[in-house]
Amino acid sequence: MELFNLSGKRALITGSTKGIGEAIAKRFAEHGAKVVISSRKEDMCIKIRDKINKEFPDSAISIPCNINEKNQLENLVNETNSNFGGIDILVCNAALNPFFGSSMDIPDDAFDKILSANIKSNHWLSNMVLPQMIERKEGSIIVISSIGGLKGSEMLGAYSISKAADMQLIRNIAVEQGPNNIRANCISPGIIKTRFAKALWDNPEILQNTTSKAPLRRIGVPDEVAGAAIFLASDAGSFTTGQNIVIDGGVTIA
Repeated sequence: MELFNLSGKRALITGSTKGIGEAIAKRFAEHGAKVVISSRKEDMCIKIRDKINKEFPDSAISIPCNINEKNQLENLVNETNSNFGGIDILVCNAALNPFFGSSMDIPDDAFDKILSANIKSNHWLSNMVLPQMIERKEGSIIVISSIGGLKGSEMLGAYSISKAADMQLIRNIAVEQGPNNIRANCISPGIIKTRFAKALWDNPEILQNTTSKAPLRRIGVPDEVAGAAIFLASDAGSFTTGQNIVIDGGVTIA
């Protein structure tokens, strides 16, 4: 258990009021970490904070934040530092995809929103947290990417571009900050049963097409991604950096 022990660690997790982010926050708290619950809606942040604290007392706080606003990201980091005294683990999970269709048809504003939320916000937030990690000579940054970043897509082109960029962002951080004992990694899920991916798993044709080609013949659930996050955030992953861990039931190798 010591390999996966997060006691004394302070984790900031964006997009943590549902799906993968909520699962990561809950499992981090279960393993001893203090966690920040954050998303745009304050009421949802409070709801998940209270839910986690009921099971793991005094382990969670809530700080609402729109990741597209740099000043709100700065406030998120400042408030986390004020409450916890620092940030040991950053999980960039929040993302969006306002367009489902051919890249030829995507409006400019939708394309800009995807790149801003899925790439620029992660770049900003990492740079806001890195100075204290550099000072302590320790830290772990995790970005939730997607297998969409590993292949072309007829319907998720811009989203896939943003997720491929996240992988390169992580590689750059890993190379730049490795001498400071800071690790940076991506997790790339396949289709996970979340509201974010509902357009994929709730479509019988898409679901059948995906699961029929997957070695495990099913889609995943949020906890199956949270387990990898625990590995990367804990001593179990202390020699892992610059990597992209694919969790997709084998879809990309079949």
